Amino acid sequence: MATNKSNQDNNKTGNAAKGFASMPHEKVQEIASKGGHASAGKAGHEGMSERGHKGGETRAEQLGHEGYVEMGHKGGETRAKDLGHEGYVEMAHKGGSAPHSSRQGKGGQEKHKK
Repeated sequence: MATNKSNQDNNKTGNAAKGFASMPHEKVQEIASKGGHASAGKAGHEGMSERGHKGGETRAEQLGHEGYVEMGHKGGETRAKDLGHEGYVEMAHKGGSAPHSSRQGKGGQEKHKK
């Protein structure tokens, strides 16, 4: 009988999957999505924007300048693989005929964010 009691105790405190860990991944995603939408509804656009800004600042502190440089290089390499030579040629042609960016004000002077 001691063995039976021991098995019951292991089931209560053991490593058996409980809660979200016992659910199918799709169900967990569905629940998380609903929570995210509810949170976004309460916070509004400005609140979500502020959260994103804070997350970006935290990530910048974690990576530092060198981390961002490395991330940029990896992104550029991936983009080059995706586009190939022909894609870069097409992008260059489009870039030469595209309107000036919205950062330029009257008289061609660039606007600076403060």
